[in-house]
Amino acid sequence: MATTIKGPAIFLAQFAGDAAPFNSWESITRWAGSLGYKGVQVPTWDGRLFDLKKAAESKTYCDEIKGVAADSGVVITELSTHLQGQLVAVNPAYDAAFDAFAPPAVHGKPGERQAWAVEQMKLAARASRNLGLGASVSFTGALAWPFVYPWPQRPQGLIETAFGELARRWTPILDAYDEAGCDVCFEIHPGEDVFDGATFEMFLEALKGHRRCAINYDPSHFLLMQLDYLAFIDIYHERIGAFHVKDAEFNPDGRQGVYSGYQPWINRAGRFRSLGDGQVDFRAIFSKLAAHDYASWAVLEWECCLKHPEDGAREGAPFIADHIIRVTEKAFDDFAGGAVDKAMIDKMLGLG
Repeated sequence: MATTIKGPAIFLAQFAGDAAPFNSWESITRWAGSLGYKGVQVPTWDGRLFDLKKAAESKTYCDEIKGVAADSGVVITELSTHLQGQLVAVNPAYDAAFDAFAPPAVHGKPGERQAWAVEQMKLAARASRNLGLGASVSFTGALAWPFVYPWPQRPQGLIETAFGELARRWTPILDAYDEAGCDVCFEIHPGEDVFDGATFEMFLEALKGHRRCAINYDPSHFLLMQLDYLAFIDIYHERIGAFHVKDAEFNPDGRQGVYSGYQPWINRAGRFRSLGDGQVDFRAIFSKLAAHDYASWAVLEWECCLKHPEDGAREGAPFIADHIIRVTEKAFDDFAGGAVDKAMIDKMLGLG
């Protein structure tokens, strides 16, 4: 029997801040619950909301934060390690830019920064186990991204070496998640080595099909890349373990297309939008996921170059709730059926 998608839920990363109600776990979960959300996805790097090391070491702490969430009417859906996952693999071209994702003590020290990121990922595996979670969300990081466009011509073996190294770095992390009984759902995203279906397949092959390697499905990135986001579900549904509900629009013209000419978000041909303001066909997406028996959470990730985040959050909960399909428990034409009659079947098929 198919399962109804869980939700609505909200990713807290874009809302956490120094002002109430966004500056503590108790107040931000109460805010989310008041808007109609039933779940929250936790940014593990934000100490205002969550202590990752403590969560990895203390089941009591995890029970406490789950209790606070329950008092607010929400549950934890997944832990996010997007920033730490990014630092598992960084091409030297991005060293300075990505130092901001790590503590100052490892800035300018790529090796130490990467070791810190790996340890963070393993802490998140243990924290997920202590919280009773079966999935987490992250990025793969990138070694080959500067060479995404084949000009100048790439040396033979460059991409294969990059994906081999990416798999070498991620295998022990995924093994730690396997011990914790938790999948790592990678957000397929430009700027990562895994940015579409083809690269996901390359990564999975390099990982020898690791069972904990999964997908965080986010159609907004696919629309901006002009990838068929509905066909993607048909192809990869068995590996989709998490779902970011995020909208986008793509309006190419005579001046710019997919790459959008280094323009700021407000002027790009491809822009992220609040739910319902973009071009993503969420009716079709929720139908596809329901048909393929996706049983986990639908999580709002709010990013918009125009709308205020609090308005986007307020509108997001009813939008997701309206799109979740309560899966039927019986066939619509049951009334026209009847008991199995083998003699009649044989007669109808000319077998008697």
